[in-house]
Parts: sequence; structure tokens; C-alpha cells
Amino acid sequence: METVNIHEAKTHLSRLMEKVAKGESFIIAKAGKPIGKLVPLDEAEIPKKRRIGFMDGQFTVPDDFDTMMADEIEEMFYGNPDKFKDI
Repeated sequence: METVNIHEAKTHLSRLMEKVAKGESFIIAKAGKPIGKLVPLDEAEIPKKRRIGFMDGQFTVPDDFDTMMADEIEEMFYGNPDKFKDI
């Protein structure tokens, strides 16, 4: 692993990053003493995007889901004419 002076690292950061992207690693030193490490990221560290269907089989949707409580909803919008029949 190559050691790079901090001044050189600042001056040639884009060049170093190109090498890191290809898999190389560098130690960054200040006055000859190592202070940090420049390494490529592991693919596993990048969070995966969510996908449709990732909870398949973990719960069930009732068959009447699209018509559940239809009578109650209709009554809220249109009222219940039978409710006022005896008045």
C-alpha cells in the first residue's frame, strides 16, 4: 500500500480517487506519520433499493378489500333515506 503525503493527496485528489475506484488503497501521512487511509467502498455497504413485492407472503389482503364498508361509505355520502322514513 502506497503512502502519500497529505499535501500531495490534496493536490492530486482526483488522480488518487481514480486509482481508488480501480481498487487501490493509500495511506495518507502528515510529517511521515500515517493519519488516515483512502480505500474503495465495499459493494455491500451501499444500501439496496426497495423493490415492489418485498413483503410477499407476510400478510394477506381480504378478497372483499375493494368493497369493504361500501354500505357505510355510501350512507356517509348519500345519507340513509330509511333512517327518516318514520319522521
